[in-house]
Amino acid sequence: MLTFAAMSDAPEEQAQTNDLPEVSIGDLSENLAKAVASVGWDKLMPVQSRAIPYVLAGRDVMVQARTGSGKTGAFVLPMLDRIDPKNMACQALVLVPTRELAKQVGEQAEVLGKSAGLNVIAVYGGVKYGGQLDAFKKGAHVVVGTPGRVLDHLMRGTLNLDALRMLVFDEADRMLSMGFYPDMVRVKGFLPRRRVHSSMFSATFPHHVLSLANQFLHEPETLSLSEDHIHVTEVEHIYYDVPALKKDRCLVRLIEIDNPQAAIIFCNRKQTVAYVAAVLQNFGYDADALSADLSQGAREKVLQRVRDGKLKFLVATDVAARGLDIPALSHVYQYEPPEDPEAYIHRAGRTGRAGASGVAITLVAGPELMEVKRLSTQFRVNIVEGKIPTEEEVSDVVAERTVALLEARLRAADSMKRERLQRFIPLVQSLSAEGEEAELIAMLVDDYYQKELHRPIAPVEPARAGRPRETRRDDRGGGGGGRGRGPRRRRSN
Repeated sequence: MLTFAAMSDAPEEQAQTNDLPEVSIGDLSENLAKAVASVGWDKLMPVQSRAIPYVLAGRDVMVQARTGSGKTGAFVLPMLDRIDPKNMACQALVLVPTRELAKQVGEQAEVLGKSAGLNVIAVYGGVKYGGQLDAFKKGAHVVVGTPGRVLDHLMRGTLNLDALRMLVFDEADRMLSMGFYPDMVRVKGFLPRRRVHSSMFSATFPHHVLSLANQFLHEPETLSLSEDHIHVTEVEHIYYDVPALKKDRCLVRLIEIDNPQAAIIFCNRKQTVAYVAAVLQNFGYDADALSADLSQGAREKVLQRVRDGKLKFLVATDVAARGLDIPALSHVYQYEPPEDPEAYIHRAGRTGRAGASGVAITLVAGPELMEVKRLSTQFRVNIVEGKIPTEEEVSDVVAERTVALLEARLRAADSMKRERLQRFIPLVQSLSAEGEEAELIAMLVDDYYQKELHRPIAPVEPARAGRPRETRRDDRGGGGGGRGRGPRRRRSN
């Protein structure tokens, strides 16, 4: 039997170039096996078999894994061997994008950690602090929370990370799309100066996720559960079957959920380009059209905004977009399948550049579905069907993102501003109690949200956020505090 013991005190200079074998339940330590038995698992999920050895060995790792793949167990189970239950200080911090996920991860961590005597606290915004403060007073080995609320507790002094051993970023791509990058950077200032073992789980590795990894992880290795080896340059292909007359609203819903760093929306005709650009602009998005009808001067202005990274959404035909190269492009939306099949590869290839992954999304209606399926067969591209988010799902994401933005702004307010705010609390309470007048508050919040949404999600660091390495460099460099060089490519067995 292979038993993986905790290696939290392993020296930083120790070379770690060897692949680690996958594990099964029979290979786990007594602590981990007991926890697995308590939840009735008869086998480990693939992400758990691959990632657990690396986490137990204290090796920083980036894991490509989707929601529902069993990734929570992949980083929670090793905590049972790496956390000292006698020390009631926070020894593991898990950052997540939403309060719903904080609850889910917290509940699973509590169940798995019960046999080892671990205390788990979930903290998130949009709720009062009282219950969370009471839980902290009792002590917590594991804290699961959204970056904004975790930062609040750190600034208040109710959470201390001096004893931290493990830092986990769960669904890192979604965390950045929620606008949490500034909070995550500020959280870094509260981390111990010594190196903290860190791991990152993300469905995709877009450019800004790689940038984040460079700041928090130390020479991370990269694991993928879907391929023989990791392809951070791969593009995810998705189609959505929607009613033709609702394509515009479906596009808006997808953009709201994805909150892409930058995107191109392709249309087949210049009339459609003008219409889609107008819809996005009227909805408050930073969007502009690029078509053959524009004068040379107007065209150059649009292109300059694209080159400067100041335009978030470009709507264009294939002809107008030819020759454009936008390294930070995270998404390509195809309002309709291209009339020329070859154009699909041209469009999709606009994303997934500069060592990053991307998403190519196609909206289809009626007979257009057959065109996409033919494209999939012709070019041997796996184009999977997606489900358009409901209005309720969009509202939930927007509400949580707005709370995070507002809480971040309140944290930055000085004492005089906080004093001024007190004058308006009775008015806000009065307006929110009245159904019709609540629209006044909604109008102000919407204006703020639209303004903040147009800011960059995360800074792009092209010099560092490059393609993962095949092997470790000899000139190790780098520093403590979790800073790393760049992810190394790790082949799956």
